[in-house]
Amino acid sequence: PWRQSMRLRVNPITCAGHGMCAELLPELIRLDPWGYPIMDSAEVPRKLVGHARRAAAACPTLALLTDDESVVPGLVGIRRDGRNAR
Repeated sequence: PWRQSMRLRVNPITCAGHGMCAELLPELIRLDPWGYPIMDSAEVPRKLVGHARRAAAACPTLALLTDDESVVPGLVGIRRDGRNAR
């Protein structure tokens, strides 16, 4: 059986510090003093996947990105499409 996981990342070049991501996903994202996002973990818990997708879609500069990966249990680092996971 495959396990679906999601990770969040921020493109620091396109992020303008609007802070919308932290408003929509405060469980995972907080802001630094200048309004830029800080995430303690990139892994998104299953119960927050929908919220993470909405936050990424709402980012005004599209700087918040989601990475969906399918992982084979026991083969850590190998994605379902055959490429190595990051």
